[in-house]
Amino acid sequence: MAGGGIVSNVGVRHYEGGVTFFVVFTCMVGATGGLIFGYDIGISGGVTSMDAFLKKFFRSVYDKEQGATGNDSAYCKFDSHLLQLFTSSLYLAALIASFFASAVTRAFGRKISMFVGGLTFLTGSILNGFAQNMAMLIIGRIFLGLGVGFCNQSVPVYLSEMAPANLRGALNIGFQMATTIGILVANLINYATSKIHGDNGWRISLGLAAIPAIMVTLGGLLLPDSPNSLVDRGKREEARRMLQKIRGTENVEEEFQDLVEASEASKQVSNPWKNILERKNRPQLIFAILIPSFQQLTGINVIMFYAPVLFKTLGFESDASLMSAVITGVVNVIATIVSIVSVDRFGRRILFLEGGIQMLICQVLVSIFIGQAFGTTGQGSLSKGTANFVVFLICAYVAAFAWSWGPLGWLVPSEIFPLETRSAGTAINVIFNMAFTFIIGQCFLSMLCTMKFGLFLFFSCFVIIMTLFIYFFLPETKNVPIEEMYSVWKAHWFWGKYIPDDALGSYARNVQMTKSP
Repeated sequence: MAGGGIVSNVGVRHYEGGVTFFVVFTCMVGATGGLIFGYDIGISGGVTSMDAFLKKFFRSVYDKEQGATGNDSAYCKFDSHLLQLFTSSLYLAALIASFFASAVTRAFGRKISMFVGGLTFLTGSILNGFAQNMAMLIIGRIFLGLGVGFCNQSVPVYLSEMAPANLRGALNIGFQMATTIGILVANLINYATSKIHGDNGWRISLGLAAIPAIMVTLGGLLLPDSPNSLVDRGKREEARRMLQKIRGTENVEEEFQDLVEASEASKQVSNPWKNILERKNRPQLIFAILIPSFQQLTGINVIMFYAPVLFKTLGFESDASLMSAVITGVVNVIATIVSIVSVDRFGRRILFLEGGIQMLICQVLVSIFIGQAFGTTGQGSLSKGTANFVVFLICAYVAAFAWSWGPLGWLVPSEIFPLETRSAGTAINVIFNMAFTFIIGQCFLSMLCTMKFGLFLFFSCFVIIMTLFIYFFLPETKNVPIEEMYSVWKAHWFWGKYIPDDALGSYARNVQMTKSP
């Protein structure tokens, strides 16, 4: 139907088995891949607000902040292409790594990609912790980016393949949960290390990234591979045993045969990057491009990257700005728990739509209050009451993102692709996510200086567009087995014309034949 894209799960198989402790444990360990992503997001904004760090690497920004340059505009205090490059270089490296991660994930399994990601992130954290100059700092960021690229490509797929269909959303969001925990821990560490005089504070903040990196590296060594990956690499009996173990039942024949069928179809595809361009994969490809792009165009990383910097711009002192970032980090974690509890109960669409509306309201109000206080000159201040209300609005905005576009931006693209194009599709998702993260990270401080309070209205326009897109074009995917997803697209009012009958799984095809006159 044109009004919403909700389709029934007719023609979708429901497998035997349930949730086991083993699958929950493996998904929790696998989700630690999100820790390195979250820790870096949180730590970057914190160290770039520390005077000792700015004084050593970004002297021009430090001088502007101290008022030595005579530039009194609050909007332009931190405007520096080099400072933006420090933040965004990681995401450019992650984008490039995604191309290689796709091939590694398909050929050697999801856990090997996690191991490589953890190891390269560990290397980057050591380089950053001991950085003596800008070159060492940026090279370290590049290694961090390689780690993020490999983990963000493999972890969401791994979680979607291990989880049973009825809890795939909750277990997959474990990745986003780990990301939000990483952000919160980084904010707390920044708050503590900011009180350390000299260079030791920021060095500790950057160097402690080694801890989540070691956790991910060990997880890549110790975790079992997913049944889907084992089947795809010809290890069918091992895959059957693993499926029985994670489903808690011996009777897994139906699900196992679907995996085998999907694997046979994938082996007919010599080039998944070419296959993904076929008409039957058009819906998934469009969502793999637009969802990560829209996720970044919500403006969330404006808050996550630069929260301490942003709060400093609004007139908060250094300690207060870092504590405000901690508060948004706590909200982020709590709201992600809301998503875990509700995503498989209420579905993906309702969270997307509610989150979009809430983000829109908050962005418009923040723009109005900042505009009234600072105008276009950037000179002015917020009263204590107004400043606290702006923090509340930012927290409400973060909460809306954290139970909608945050986790679902990774969940939906990881669950909609067939096995033969899953690695390529997930790579495309990561590529566009990292590309737009890089662009926004590289441009935000300059955009804030140029667009001033209108920057929040800029992002709110995209929130309107993406919310309408979800309303009309995203079918509901909750409780649908990952290898039966074509049937959901086939039943959709718009996408159905792209899906031929022979693309459906055997169970869905039988239902189609039964319904035919």
